[in-house]
Amino acid sequence: MNGLTARWAGVSQGGTVFSAAAVWPPLAHLAAGAGGPARAELSEAPGLPAGQAAGAARDLLTTLGALRGVDTALGLWTTRTLELNEQWTAGLPAEAHGVLTGDPLADRRALDAWAARRTGGPIDRMPVVLAKDTEMVLASALALRTQWLSPFDEGPLETAYEPWAGEPRLALRRSSVLLDRIGVARTPGGHVTELKVLGKNALDVHLLLGEEGMGPGTVLGAGVGILAGRYPVVPGPLLPLGHVGPGVEVERVRCVRPEPPSLDVTTAAYALDASHDLYELHRVFGLTAARDTTRGHFPGISAFPLAVGSAEQRCVARFGARGFEAAAVTAFGMASGGMPDLRHVTTRISAAFDRPFGFLALHRHIRLVLAAGWVTDPLPWQE
Repeated sequence: MNGLTARWAGVSQGGTVFSAAAVWPPLAHLAAGAGGPARAELSEAPGLPAGQAAGAARDLLTTLGALRGVDTALGLWTTRTLELNEQWTAGLPAEAHGVLTGDPLADRRALDAWAARRTGGPIDRMPVVLAKDTEMVLASALALRTQWLSPFDEGPLETAYEPWAGEPRLALRRSSVLLDRIGVARTPGGHVTELKVLGKNALDVHLLLGEEGMGPGTVLGAGVGILAGRYPVVPGPLLPLGHVGPGVEVERVRCVRPEPPSLDVTTAAYALDASHDLYELHRVFGLTAARDTTRGHFPGISAFPLAVGSAEQRCVARFGARGFEAAAVTAFGMASGGMPDLRHVTTRISAAFDRPFGFLALHRHIRLVLAAGWVTDPLPWQE
């Protein structure tokens, strides 16, 4: 599934957010019911043989449903005249099946209400085209929320990097003695800085800053490779002095009294809202053959000939001072009156995510990426 995240990132452009974890379950069920070339293509996208896909999708939904801070659901709606293969429907949640009445307004209201309820409100519209020939809608919803173990302080972002230097942006800052939260990895596309922001319910967000010129596909793909252990990360305590990675400086500073080493972090708050036409990205999701409406491709779902008429995703994410959520459907310094005695030395690492960067939202223990994105337009700073 993380591989699907990397492939999707490879075709992404500009600021965006997406969730391969929200595409994977319905894609797996479609693969299980497909035949011919569509079955082969739909097996490649989930990364499992079609015969194993439905069982894996059920296991995934069960696993995600048991995680604190994660809500997930699968929904199926069909016309009253469409007869489904009982073996295929047996693999779906019992409460998943609904009816398409043929009344476009009534069906749209019902589908939109399901999307809003299952995501807790951030997404209030089902991203599907209801046409006269729509026989079936298969959908999934995913929502995740976490609060940081250590919140950030808010303030204006100070950066010389365009395009963020032109107008005030909302910065998030905090200092910690946990140097291992930051690290630098050498990847085939260039060096990438990874900052782990830990949530209270084991839902974490990894911020990823690449070298200047590295795009979202390269940076997010590197992040997935770091998760998989393909690219070793040099953690903060082992970083040498100097400019050691994108946005990261390690220096020795003098202080008045003994102080432990510290990690000072600055990043930008962001809110992202994106819609994706998976139908146009058919090669990424194995939908090329299944788009052919001149013949049926899903004999395992129904004897009635079915093809994929539309496929979309709506995804939102918000990263703030206190936490993160996603869904897919300052100080005056008072100085001493005398010269301080600067006899002690400590180490200070500073990291600034003050230009476009990527992020991966994942579960800490199973290391599954639930949402990913690229930040190009952070939230504005307001007094």
